[in-house]
Amino acid sequence: MKIYTEEETNPSAIKSDPIAVIGYGSQGRAHALNLKNSGCDVVVGLREGGAGAIKASEDGHEVVSVAKAAEQGKLIAILTPDMTHEGIFNDHVAPHLKPGDALLFAHGFTVLYGRVKPPKDVDVIMVAPKGPGDLVRREYERGRGVPCLFAVHQDATGKAQERALAYASLIGGATAGVIETTFKEETETDLFGEQAVLCGGASALVKAGFETLVEAGYQPEIAYYECLHELKLIVDLFYEGGITRMRHFISETAKYGDVVSGPRVINDDTKERMREVLKDIQSGEFAREWILENQAGKPRYNALLEADLEHPIEKTGAELRERMSWLKPGANTKDD
Repeated sequence: MKIYTEEETNPSAIKSDPIAVIGYGSQGRAHALNLKNSGCDVVVGLREGGAGAIKASEDGHEVVSVAKAAEQGKLIAILTPDMTHEGIFNDHVAPHLKPGDALLFAHGFTVLYGRVKPPKDVDVIMVAPKGPGDLVRREYERGRGVPCLFAVHQDATGKAQERALAYASLIGGATAGVIETTFKEETETDLFGEQAVLCGGASALVKAGFETLVEAGYQPEIAYYECLHELKLIVDLFYEGGITRMRHFISETAKYGDVVSGPRVINDDTKERMREVLKDIQSGEFAREWILENQAGKPRYNALLEADLEHPIEKTGAELRERMSWLKPGANTKDD
């Protein structure tokens, strides 16, 4: 594995060309601001009058329609939610692409699964920061950066990799390191991580633990603290120094329970179900299901989300968090 550093990038490869940022959500805003602060000519493409357009204008950007942004940009970064890419690309971007342009994504989903089909005469690249947009922006402002992945799906100009590395550098990623991947690897590992560990796995584990304690007769408030509230403390230790750091800071009793009971909960049967999740991702089954769910208006998706909102852990947590003053807006800021 090679990690590219700032010295191995050439920001001038794209810095003199106009860059169109389509979308102004978490990643879109961070990328647009970082690019602008790095000296790039940035135009933001958005729906007129929307909240994003108002915010982008307040941030000092030139805001135009998506079609006009695509027409102006030499590099067009599509940073809207995955399921919007197909319509945005077909209706507003594709008609204005010129030979030699670069089309950039922060996630490989729509290209990998054929929802966006760029012409052969443009570069198709990806730069994916490994952190949310607010962290990408915050670290840039501190003179640091969030590590990025980059990939080249199509190299029409012979300069696609140089352009991707330049973009990563200009949003701050090269200061933390940029790792080469493929659209396939980034998409499949990202989907698997979300489903099996970070979101699906973690939320299901928390709910199962809460339910186990409450069904055994323990108070839901105590179950909430033990199965959800304190999870942040452990995750922070993981984040800062891996499993080794986490085990350095917990008690001997907790460590013993970790090594003898963890494998009883997460075992070979769990891994087999994880493999099933991965197979659905690799085969494209998950993508097909998600695309069809969107086309149908997301009835199952909405029903499942609503069911989770009604889970007892949510009611218990909301009541307990009302007493946690440090979670209230502005609680962690200091007056000058």
